[in-house]
Amino acid sequence: MLRIAILPVLLVFALVGPVRAENNYNVLFIAVDDLRPELGVLGRSPSVTPTLDKLAESSVLFRNHFVQVPTCGASRYALLTGRSPAKSDGMGNGAFYGGKSQLSADQLPGAQSLPELFRRSGYHTTLIGKISHTADGKVYAYNGKGDGHDEVPHAWDDLATPYGSWKRGWGIFFAYADGKHREDGQGHQDLMEFTAEEDTDLPDGQMAQTAIEKLDTFSKSGERFFMGLGFFKPHLPFVATRKDWEAVDAMDIQSAPHPEKPETDYWQNSGEFYRYKMAFPKTRPLAIEDQVTARKAYLACARYTDRQIGKVLAALHKTGLDKSTIVVVWGDHGWHLGDSQVWGKHTSQERALNSPLMIHVPGMTDQGRITSALAETLDIFPTLVDLCQPKFAKTEYPLDGISQVPVLKGEKDSVRDAAISFWSGGQVSVRDPQYRLITRMKGGKPSGIELYDIHESADPLKNLASQKPEIVSKLLSKAKDATKP
Repeated sequence: MLRIAILPVLLVFALVGPVRAENNYNVLFIAVDDLRPELGVLGRSPSVTPTLDKLAESSVLFRNHFVQVPTCGASRYALLTGRSPAKSDGMGNGAFYGGKSQLSADQLPGAQSLPELFRRSGYHTTLIGKISHTADGKVYAYNGKGDGHDEVPHAWDDLATPYGSWKRGWGIFFAYADGKHREDGQGHQDLMEFTAEEDTDLPDGQMAQTAIEKLDTFSKSGERFFMGLGFFKPHLPFVATRKDWEAVDAMDIQSAPHPEKPETDYWQNSGEFYRYKMAFPKTRPLAIEDQVTARKAYLACARYTDRQIGKVLAALHKTGLDKSTIVVVWGDHGWHLGDSQVWGKHTSQERALNSPLMIHVPGMTDQGRITSALAETLDIFPTLVDLCQPKFAKTEYPLDGISQVPVLKGEKDSVRDAAISFWSGGQVSVRDPQYRLITRMKGGKPSGIELYDIHESADPLKNLASQKPEIVSKLLSKAKDATKP
């Protein structure tokens, strides 16, 4: 009789696998556009990020986190789908809605995205700001044309981005004060503006306020939630409050340590940056004093966003949700801040691919730690699934990342020995704990091989490819494996 009673249970277990836990944590996922690892806790002095520096005290901060692609849309596509660009073909800003990488408008048997998986697990999913490529999760062109369909189908219960006086998505993204924006047809193209007096005079301040209101609602409803909160700054144009500019302008900010153009095939001419109107001559390179001004403008914007994050985290604590909420802070890519005579992303160099990744898990990371473990943006999806154990766990495609939970728990020093990134023209960039190799892969064959010792400098000062053939061979094998069909 005992065997008869147990057999059906064993049969069910074999068919469906172990029973999953009931959605362990809430998730507050904070994305910051164009934020390079310019944090005080990582050595930025003077610091402009006291909030993130404080959060690091109860988080695991990945010093060596690298994005899949150094451009907004493709980086976020990899984040949300968990798929490598080598498999998805998601290499550009239109990855979500164009070409082979386009997401299906139909709900498929498995989730196509991270928030969809959580939503199908019973989480209330809320989008505020830029988590996918558009500023509000709705597909419109910069000029406002389009039907506004969801950029990530079936992902969000709420598209809650406030528009204020800017009226639409790309307006808030390229915003100046008083409802002006780069795409309004009025010629607003200034590189920097610091006239706003209140935080809520600008979109990021309004988004922080909306997030605070949503957290208050969740604290009262008791719903499990997944909130994507995507701040715009320090993305161009450099716009923040007057007090942020005055605070940073008073700081001793140095020019780029290596501002000269390097001898590399992997360089870009900063077209996005130089399209703006500047209060100083548009020389290439900028004069030293003008470089410092531009760097200060970027840092003022980073300071502004850090303060908005501080308000949201204070609300999380006030509501008591901090005890049950994982907080992730992620930069969608790095940014050359005049380094290598580049202003922007869009290179396969260390500066463009290295961005902040910080994960706080209540009761797990409370002691805080900075790790040198290699991490890719692709790892975030499986890590959150591993931590939260959402009830619905089927994805439409296999996830290409590796869970970083063993690193978060301190069980392993690292879960990967290399991080792979991609860029246009077949560029593949491989980073191990010390070196970065960059090459072009066409038909499985490499060309234009460059190798840099990152322990010497994050900037491409000396190509060591001819001097270190063993390292080149090892990293090239990883590039070839990463690009196999």
